[in-house]
Order: sequence, then structure tokens, then C-alpha cells
Amino acid sequence: MKLVVIDYESGNLRSVTRALQTHGVAPVVTGDPEELADADALVLPGVGSGPAAMTALNERGLVGPIKSFAASGKPFLGVCLGLQLLLEHTEEGDSPCLGIVEGRVRKLSEEAKDQRGVDLKVPHMGWNNVTVNYQHPALAGVPQGSYFYFVHSYYADPTDGAGVLGATDYGLTFCSIYARGNLMATQFHPEKSGPTGLRIYRNFVAIAEESARQHVDAG
Repeated sequence: MKLVVIDYESGNLRSVTRALQTHGVAPVVTGDPEELADADALVLPGVGSGPAAMTALNERGLVGPIKSFAASGKPFLGVCLGLQLLLEHTEEGDSPCLGIVEGRVRKLSEEAKDQRGVDLKVPHMGWNNVTVNYQHPALAGVPQGSYFYFVHSYYADPTDGAGVLGATDYGLTFCSIYARGNLMATQFHPEKSGPTGLRIYRNFVAIAEESARQHVDAG
């Protein structure tokens, strides 16, 4: 199985790669668009600025291949900024994104308060729990209400509410896990979220391996 982690100098590559290696995978870490064409699974990590990330993807000729892969039906995982980039547009810099998922990326309110009326700081940084809305293979063995590690100032607001697999509260309820067809993406960092986060990578590897077997059998 060929699992590609996209390197566009905006990703948390070392920890993502290590998390995948923990589950017996030797991922191909590359910024070469040609490597995506024969990949069995794809991981789009990301930290930092959405507009800067889109500039980097465009400069490397990765936008078209990423969109083609997303449409291929093969397993696709976005992490943190990798979720936000899937949408059509971000308020950060009033910038277009990949447009794979309908919706917009919005800024967390600087005036948000928790249920006790205490001010919430932006960026949202630290551990928070996720309410899972329905069962999904990528979350097998992940308990309801599990805590994960977040670092972000913006959040994905997909038009397709049915694609919101998990939600988190931080002054408002936002999409923290998106899933539709072969696509899955998390706002939090599974690779920084202890054994429960690593379980998500384990599940994604299992999904990718099964998908690769099916493609071989079909061929």
C-alpha cells in the first residue's frame, strides 16, 4: 500500500509520519504532484495560515492532483488546517480554498465565553472533547466524548450538516470531525492526542489497506 503524506511546508510532518509508522506504515512524504496519481491513500496535514498554505499548494502544482485524488474514492485524511483547506473559502485573508467540500472557514469569536461566562481565548489551544454524531469506521474504538488536542483560530463550517461526524464546543459548536464518502478530516491533531488520537490513525490505516486490497481485486 502506498500512503502519501503531502509535504508543502505547512504540515506537522514529523509527528504525523511517526503516528503512521506506529501502525506499520512507511508513508511517502512528498511534495511531488506525480506521486499522488498512484497513491492508495492520502494525508493532508497542516498548521498555520490558510492563504499561505493555498499559495504553497498552488506553487507546487498540488491543487489539481489533490482534488483529483479526493474524487477518486480512495481514503483521504485531512488534519487541522487540512480540514479547513477542503472547504470553498476562508475568512482568513478572504481567500479561496480547495473547494472539495461546500462551505466556509470562519474565525472563532474573540468575545466568546464558556458556560460559566468566562472569556475564551483565541486561538483555541489545548484539550477539548468531541461529541460523535454517528458511527464511522475511522472512529472504531474511540469512546464518545473523547478529548483531543486543538490549536486553531478558525473553524470549518460545512454546508452539509450530515458530514459533521463530530462536534466540539468553544463558545459555539463547531465541526471538529468531517466525513463524507472517502473523505475524513479532523480539526484537532490526532498525532498529539495520545492513545485515542493514535487510534484514529490506526483506523485510517486499516481503511486504506482494505481499500487498496479492493482495488487490487478489482484490477
